Amino acid sequence: METILVGLLAVVDGIIAFVAGYWIQKRFTSAQIKSQAAEAQKQLAEAEARAKDIILKAKDESLKSREEGEAELKKKRNDLQREDERLRHRREAIDRRHEMLEARDKKLEKKERELDRIREALAANETKQLQELQRISNLSVEDAKALLLQRVEKETRQDAARLTREIEQQAREEGEQRAREIITTAIERVASDQVAETTVSLVPLPNDEMKGRIIGRQGRNIRAIEVATGVDLVVDDTPEAVIVSSHNPVRREIARVALSKLINDGRIHPGRIEKIVEKAEEEVNAAVLEAGEQAALEVGVTGLHPEIIKLLGQLKFRTSYGQNVLNHAIETAHLAGMMAAELKANVPVAKAGALLHDIGKAVTHEVGGAHALIGAEYARKYGVPEAVCNIIASHHGEEEAQTLECVLVIAADAISGARPGARRESLEQYLKRVEALETMANAFAGVQQSYAIQAGREIRIIVKPEEIDDLGAINLSKQIARKVEDNLEYPGQIKVTVIRETRSVEYAK
Repeated sequence: METILVGLLAVVDGIIAFVAGYWIQKRFTSAQIKSQAAEAQKQLAEAEARAKDIILKAKDESLKSREEGEAELKKKRNDLQREDERLRHRREAIDRRHEMLEARDKKLEKKERELDRIREALAANETKQLQELQRISNLSVEDAKALLLQRVEKETRQDAARLTREIEQQAREEGEQRAREIITTAIERVASDQVAETTVSLVPLPNDEMKGRIIGRQGRNIRAIEVATGVDLVVDDTPEAVIVSSHNPVRREIARVALSKLINDGRIHPGRIEKIVEKAEEEVNAAVLEAGEQAALEVGVTGLHPEIIKLLGQLKFRTSYGQNVLNHAIETAHLAGMMAAELKANVPVAKAGALLHDIGKAVTHEVGGAHALIGAEYARKYGVPEAVCNIIASHHGEEEAQTLECVLVIAADAISGARPGARRESLEQYLKRVEALETMANAFAGVQQSYAIQAGREIRIIVKPEEIDDLGAINLSKQIARKVEDNLEYPGQIKVTVIRETRSVEYAK
């Protein structure tokens, strides 16, 4: 009985559990359905909103596209109207031009008919005049032609004779010119390189501060350099450079070498300057001897005294009208030797005389007189043969030429100096212009010193402050500028700078 009750209770509990689970599931399912319905309603509302936005955007884009299409259509319609207008104007212009051409053609046809009538009238008049000439001269056309041919033949013979003489003269001149060209071409085979003539050397500086070190305290360094070398140092506004000026080319080279050594060494003071100048002088003297020996060896002249070799080497630093004198001497020796060989003359004497003919130029700044006579005197002093000395003395006519070799050296000297590109006269003219510029400035009262710089494009005038005041300096620059304009010929313009300064110096003891 208890077992049955327990089983009935179990069954009742299962039924109750089943009913409770079914009810709970039904409630959960109903809530889920409601939630899903709400979610679906929400999504439907969002979809309708998006659809509305899409429809609005589509309408806006459609409206915008329509407006753009209408604007483009309007623009094309306007372009077509302008093109039609341009074509209409062009057709009108073509029609007007066609009418003008037709009118011109009619005028040309009219003028051609008038010309035809004039030609006919001229032909008739010519026939009439010819008949009248035949009646007056009693000559037929054949007789007149024969007479005219005789006259033409006579005049033609005279013209032919004159033309023949002109052709012969032209051929002779062209032959001489061609011969000169052939000689010049042969001369160029032994031509030497040339350098521009100058009396200054430019020494580059690592920086502008080096200028102050070169000048030194109260200018003691620059004075020591100028005293030791015998040159002038110009420290102006030229950036990173110092100019070495001297008419003695060897001294100028010694100063350039010494200054370069001092700049590289960096120690610049009077004691150091003297030692460096001595070393530079030794180097330059060695270079002079080497240049002289090399020149003698190249030409083939032997047995020269060392002093003659030294004079010859000094010509390396000397130029004349833009032509290097040592190269000119070597070139002249080659030319004289070749000509002497062709004429069976004394080749060694001709070469020696040509090589040494300008050695007097090495000392013309120290000894007065013609360089030919000075060179001959030095040559005789150091045992050069008399035949060679006569060549040196006579190559410019100071002495009478006594041998054929003298004449050959004179000719070779002229050829070497006159060949194309050997010398430049314009440089001499430039130097004269610069000198005239400084002389013109120095002629004014109150001018202490003047310097032509920047290749003659500027002149700087130092005036005496006690004689010229500031207003006077302004007037002086104007006066000098006007005088330069009136008296000199120069390219471009020349800057005139007048400098007036007052210095007061005292010494603390």
